[in-house]
Amino acid sequence: MQRVAVINVVGLSPSLLGPSTPRLSAFAEKHGMQVFPPAFPALTCTAQSSMLTGTPPSEHGIVANGWYDRESAEVRFWKQSNHLVRGEKIWDHLRQKIPGFTCAQLFWWYNMYSTADITMTPRPLYPADGRKVFDIHTQPMDLREKVKADLGPFPFPSFWGPGAGIACSEWIAKAARWTEERESPTLSFVYLPHLDYCLQKFGPGAPEIAPELEAIDRVAGDLIDFLETRGVKVMVVSEYGISKVTRPIHLNRLFRKEAWIQVKNELGRETLDAGGCEVFAVADHQVAHIYAKQGPTAKLREFLESIDGVAEVRESIDGDRSGDFVVVAEPDAWFTYYFWEDDAKAPDFARCVDIHRKPGYDPAELFLDPEIPNPKWEIGKFLLKKKLGLRGLLEVIPLDASLVKGSHGRDIVEDGERPLILGSPIPVTQAEEVFGAIIAAIDP
Repeated sequence: MQRVAVINVVGLSPSLLGPSTPRLSAFAEKHGMQVFPPAFPALTCTAQSSMLTGTPPSEHGIVANGWYDRESAEVRFWKQSNHLVRGEKIWDHLRQKIPGFTCAQLFWWYNMYSTADITMTPRPLYPADGRKVFDIHTQPMDLREKVKADLGPFPFPSFWGPGAGIACSEWIAKAARWTEERESPTLSFVYLPHLDYCLQKFGPGAPEIAPELEAIDRVAGDLIDFLETRGVKVMVVSEYGISKVTRPIHLNRLFRKEAWIQVKNELGRETLDAGGCEVFAVADHQVAHIYAKQGPTAKLREFLESIDGVAEVRESIDGDRSGDFVVVAEPDAWFTYYFWEDDAKAPDFARCVDIHRKPGYDPAELFLDPEIPNPKWEIGKFLLKKKLGLRGLLEVIPLDASLVKGSHGRDIVEDGERPLILGSPIPVTQAEEVFGAIIAAIDP
């Protein structure tokens, strides 16, 4: 039995390997690189679930990072229970075959209540007074305080939002070392998200990307060296590459012009009343799920195909969580969740980092609103209010979707923007086959 660690360097693609990534490039040269088509949709939760179950989203059910729950009539994004992923997970499969097998799942998604032996995942605390307190969730539960005592608190603001950066990947890499030194798991999954942020903000090829590549190369390289000195075989994988985009497409605003969208006035702001809509979109990067009361009609398909920026209209992925149609953007376009027509009536969460209330993915959360003269002053006032026990909104996120320069979600992309796997002992031609590659590495 060979102990294995799978490091997920999010957003890494062949076009990014080069002078700014000397250590990852050397690892690829030594252990071999394979490039494969992205999962569809090419999204974090879908791709990871395909790798960890060896099945497509039509079977494991993770059709996007979020979807519309028809029973509760609510859009639910970035849920964390592992019970949402249908099918046998790789650690359950290996546990049946290998006596004494253990698995650590560090910050890969759907990590809460997983049957993996050791888990860590970001999870704020939500006291009844309305506060949000940054924290993590672990299994076993007592690991939470132990790892924070040794490494310090998880730098949550660097995990998502305008402050997203290398600090969270550095902390996760330290947590992987910490776990290896104490538990020596048979199989470890480690999530390093750094490239996801800068590539969406600046776009591939932007001058700002080179130092960000150097930063993740350092973090990943140090972790690889450490693991290899302990006899652990390392595999590096990515979920997707990032494509340059220039066009945001506002599907729900187009549907609103057709009188298909129902909005609700809440204290002078508009919210999407999903259960009352005839047709609405749950947007997720370059893919959007279209939910329709009348189902997948030919008239609706024709309308969707007529939209400038829509490259393709596909059938439902699973007939359950998926939309009645799934639309795919042109290579240089992506979909927003925006449904309001007047920014003054945008919902109160629109200008906040609020990944759970928004009925779709919002990459504008990576930016501070350039129209705010002094955003640090606004943030300081909010933090002072919070310290005094007062409630308030941190409204610093722009409503200008044109700021976003990178996206993903398409499964048909240029070779240089495809996901990759380094160090696989067997051929990998799709995301589901990462499952078999990991098993082959552990039990040759």
